[in-house]
Amino acid sequence: MIDVTVVVVSYNTRDLTLKTLASLASCAGDFALETIVVDNASSDGSADAICAAFPNVSVARSKTNLGFAQAVNLAASQAQGRYLLLLNPDTVPGGAFIAELVEFAGKHPERGIYGGRTVREDGSDFLAGYGFPTVWSAFCFATLMSTFARQSRLFNPEELPGLDRSEPVPVPALSGCLLLADLELFLQHGGFDPRFFMYGEDMDLCYRATRSGAQPTLVPAARIIHLGGKSSSSAGKVEMLMRGKITFLAKHQRPRLIKALLMTGVFVRAIAGKEPWRSVWRTRRAWRNGWPAV
Repeated sequence: MIDVTVVVVSYNTRDLTLKTLASLASCAGDFALETIVVDNASSDGSADAICAAFPNVSVARSKTNLGFAQAVNLAASQAQGRYLLLLNPDTVPGGAFIAELVEFAGKHPERGIYGGRTVREDGSDFLAGYGFPTVWSAFCFATLMSTFARQSRLFNPEELPGLDRSEPVPVPALSGCLLLADLELFLQHGGFDPRFFMYGEDMDLCYRATRSGAQPTLVPAARIIHLGGKSSSSAGKVEMLMRGKITFLAKHQRPRLIKALLMTGVFVRAIAGKEPWRSVWRTRRAWRNGWPAV
């Protein structure tokens, strides 16, 4: 019986993906794994290298870049584990993080979705749990309060500063960088919304699952190092983040007011001469309406 299906989405991250795959067995304890890599039309020989180094890993080769959401859905349709574990290729394990997540999930099955603590190479916390966008959080972004008072939960509510990471804690949303979901729950909710090419799909899933009774939970004992940004430029990443957030708003909240505040926030940062915001503002026509319908 397979306990966990590990899903890694690869896009021109051959060496990082190989290192991540090599670390998995030591992170799972006594739990049985299967691993599926979806290669999004990489041009660096990722798929061939993975097949050669790890013959037991299933490699789904896409002829086009499906994006993250559709790639995960493809893997989920083939998964045989009780749990689905999403893991970025640019991560380094910090101990038996898979075992920690699965053990907690087994004791608290009602939670449904679980995330781990992700840290940067310098040891500082990377955003792993976060709040949903609201009029107030967008206002704080537009007025720069979220920047100048970054450690304030009041003025920077989406990043959840001051979150107690000493014990498992419920959070509104979890990052898809390291996310464990009950496979049945994932499939019952239709998986990720394929409209989200990249970024925002994790927030959307957590929002929908929460409305049906799940309780996404951050499990700090499950720890990884996230190298981050290895397959997208800084400006490109911000553009995709904005697209994801605007798409989420269009589905679930009041998009006009919050979107206007988000646009204002980008403009204010751009006129201050800050990058990547100047580049992001110049390309606003490409991202201001979110991801296109699939």
